[in-house]
Amino acid sequence: MTLHATRGIVLHTLKYSETSIIARVYTERFGLRSYLVKGVRSPRSKTRAALFQPMSLLDMVVYNKERHALNSIREVRLASPYITVPFDIRKSSVMLFINELAYRAIREEEPNPPLFAFLWESCLALDASDEGVSGFPITFALALMHHLGIFPQNNHSVQTPVFNLREGIFQPHVPDHPDYLAPEESLEFSRLLGTPPLTPPLTGRGVTHQHPASSIQHPTSSIQHPASSILHLPARQRFLVTLLRYYRLHLPGFGEMKSHRILREVLA
Repeated sequence: MTLHATRGIVLHTLKYSETSIIARVYTERFGLRSYLVKGVRSPRSKTRAALFQPMSLLDMVVYNKERHALNSIREVRLASPYITVPFDIRKSSVMLFINELAYRAIREEEPNPPLFAFLWESCLALDASDEGVSGFPITFALALMHHLGIFPQNNHSVQTPVFNLREGIFQPHVPDHPDYLAPEESLEFSRLLGTPPLTPPLTGRGVTHQHPASSIQHPTSSIQHPASSILHLPARQRFLVTLLRYYRLHLPGFGEMKSHRILREVLA
């Protein structure tokens, strides 16, 4: 069998046996893949289970069989350890939200380099940010829509003042279903849609570190969150719920998010 080197982002893990796990990983080279990691929960394992925490950024050498539901990993190491996220409850709550949204939204079993790069750099930018992060979730959710091809049409005008969540457009009249925004809220939503998309700055941390995490200097990153500047906190929370409702309507099987409720408490 042929070995392949790829970067990967852990989205979910599931216990498989007393000592093994199944890891759902979004890879740069193959898209979404499931890997059986044998013995990782054993005290004698050379591979630490902590490597497969949600949103861990990995360098991997893997076996890949296109028609197999489960593949295996030959080698794995942490590509870029988080420096601030584990110790900042606000950042860790935002990362929890990013993880759940990505896990529910991404179903591609084909490589998508721009989407992969967006997720990877977003995680590093959140870790490196020295500003408030309360606007990060809603800005991330908007940007992810671009990559998934479900971004709404921002055609708001005096003639089209009502946003139809099912159709993803602004229209003249209230539709005959409950999935819409009233004119005043539609205007705010249009302004939000018009903000620049999240483009995480390259942090320089997208390569494997050659030294232990303890020796890494704490970076800072001036990452802007447009949602923070145009919406106050209650409005951001309200529109985040609206965006998740939009995701449910446009992505089959998306389901009900839970992590945004934790965000509401932590960021309040």
